[in-house]
Amino acid sequence: MTDETPTVIRNDEQDRYDLHVGDVAAGFAAFRRDDEGRLVFDHTEVDKAFGGRGLGKALAADALADVARRGETVVPECPFIVKFLRENEVPGLKIEWRDEDAADAAAPAEPSA
Repeated sequence: MTDETPTVIRNDEQDRYDLHVGDVAAGFAAFRRDDEGRLVFDHTEVDKAFGGRGLGKALAADALADVARRGETVVPECPFIVKFLRENEVPGLKIEWRDEDAADAAAPAEPSA
């Protein structure tokens, strides 16, 4: 029997958080550093083979909790991360919204994962 426990690991070499289910790569949340050193999350993806299990939410929750623990600031651009942050609190996370996201915080976002 394979271990089906999802794990999220920061991969600084590829500027992303990798999601694994057991030993299988199941997705990632990509970021880039801006000129101010903030992490701009711009793309989240979960392999279709792992769809419907809530793994996108687990990926976002674990990645953003890790960012909060590190004391870094997030700039959400990925629609999935924007939606996650609108609907969930991440204790200690510093968020700097883009102007259009701050003004439109009540509107639903289309998930990309």
